[in-house]
Amino acid sequence: MNKSELVASISDKSGLTKVDAEKALEAVFDSITEALKAGDEVRLVGFGSFLGVDKPASDGRNPRTGEKIHIPAHRSPKFKPGKLLKDALSA
Repeated sequence: MNKSELVASISDKSGLTKVDAEKALEAVFDSITEALKAGDEVRLVGFGSFLGVDKPASDGRNPRTGEKIHIPAHRSPKFKPGKLLKDALSA
C-alpha cells in the first residue's frame, strides 16, 4: 500500500474527503516527526511505539569500491510494534 492508497482507505473508513484524509495523515506524520526530533517517544497503545535511537560513529566500507569510510554518529528512527498489531498479523 502506498500513500495515495492509504489516503483512499482512510477516506473510505472515516467518511472524510480524500483532501481532508491526506491533511490528517500529513498532520500525524508531522506530529510524530516533531516529537522524535524533540527526543520524545510516541506510543500508540496496541499499535506500537516510535522512538529515536542514537547510533554511535563507526567505520564501514563502500561495497562498490572497498574504500574505508567513516560513518558519523547520528539519530535514527525505530518502530516497535505493539501486542495487538503483532497478534493481528499472527492470526
